[in-house]
Amino acid sequence: MARTLAVILAAGKGTRMRSGTPKVLHKVGGLPMVDHVLAAAKSAGVERAALVVGAGASWATDRASDALSLHVQTEQMGTAHAVLAAREAFTDDIDAIVVLFGDNPLVTAATIDRMVDRVLGGADLAVLAFRTDAPTGYGRLLLDANGHVRAIREERDATEEERAITLCNSGVMAIRAGAPLDALQAIEANNAKGEYYLTDLVAIGAERGFNMVWEEAPLAEVMGVNDRAQLADAEAVFQQRARSRALETATLIAPETVFFSHDTVVGEDVTIEPNVVFGTGVAIGDGARIYAFTHLVDTVVSPGAAIGPFARSRGGTNVGPGAKIGNFVELKNAALATGVKISHLSYIGDAGVGAEANIGAGTITCNYDGVNKHRTEIGAGAFIGSNSALVAPVSIGEGAFVASGSVIVEDVPADALAIARGRQATKPDRSPLKPKP
Repeated sequence: MARTLAVILAAGKGTRMRSGTPKVLHKVGGLPMVDHVLAAAKSAGVERAALVVGAGASWATDRASDALSLHVQTEQMGTAHAVLAAREAFTDDIDAIVVLFGDNPLVTAATIDRMVDRVLGGADLAVLAFRTDAPTGYGRLLLDANGHVRAIREERDATEEERAITLCNSGVMAIRAGAPLDALQAIEANNAKGEYYLTDLVAIGAERGFNMVWEEAPLAEVMGVNDRAQLADAEAVFQQRARSRALETATLIAPETVFFSHDTVVGEDVTIEPNVVFGTGVAIGDGARIYAFTHLVDTVVSPGAAIGPFARSRGGTNVGPGAKIGNFVELKNAALATGVKISHLSYIGDAGVGAEANIGAGTITCNYDGVNKHRTEIGAGAFIGSNSALVAPVSIGEGAFVASGSVIVEDVPADALAIARGRQATKPDRSPLKPKP
């Protein structure tokens, strides 16, 4: 069985990002760019990956595994130099190598698969190209009469005729193990920058009679990210893809106003209203409705539930089937059972709420004492009156009733009525608004 190695170049300093965060760790759809590339390679069936990083890249350590090796490029001396920094990963059982870039988060598994298939199918080298009506700054692909790659011409070296070519080099390549891989060693730094360019492999391949082919991808897929404006462009492409996927099963009333994360799961017959933001870790069950201006992170919404408008949920919350979460409700690390109703203006954090419980407006769980967080348990069928404060740790029994305006500091047994508020005192004729005689 053929085995493929992905060499992912992530050693660039990314100075144009003007950030203390390494460039490849800037996020698109809530996921670092380099992890998008790793995920695409894995989805394409690439068995192993070699991540090439710069010196001191401690961020990469926790990504290492049996399937992912780390390699340090101590000096940034060009793309071929970076690929060769991973030469220890070029083991005898590898049949093909695909070279990817850590700042190219939109490359798809399907494209990687096509590139590898060309090499495993007999090509020595496959180059990924794109077309653009504004090719300035890109290397141009020059083809022979049979449509095979014969050269990659950098713009500064191109003739006027060659500069008119709109087929451009993306940088992504697939290389067959054997002679083409050995040819990497023959690349020289014969250029103004004194760097070793991977594109020179094409010139060497032409001299040695390699079978060199090309595949095409949309420009949006192969765009690199070098600054924050390009990061925003990549995010826009990602969001459009995510919206298109969601629209296969769900209704988005204003798709352009809904924002997804890389791992958002949307079930069938879901309705999502305008101005909704899904952070990471969100799954929406079949038939659920997310009302406008709702922000969800790390939340599971069960089938038939409804959240919003103007709601926020985070921190490992699970909203049960048929539950109703209304406007200006915040949930955090809360487990809500079937049919729970929290209609408006409440905070339920570090809590479990039983089936069919009803939480009145203005209710809060006081879960933090300034040092530790504590849990509140509300039993099935309980009713919590408006403007109540439940001071954790505390338990409200099944079917219990907490009177409005109560501050509950002790457990309430099942089916009990709890009232914890000062007695009203009324003083006739004592209103400060009453005119004095």
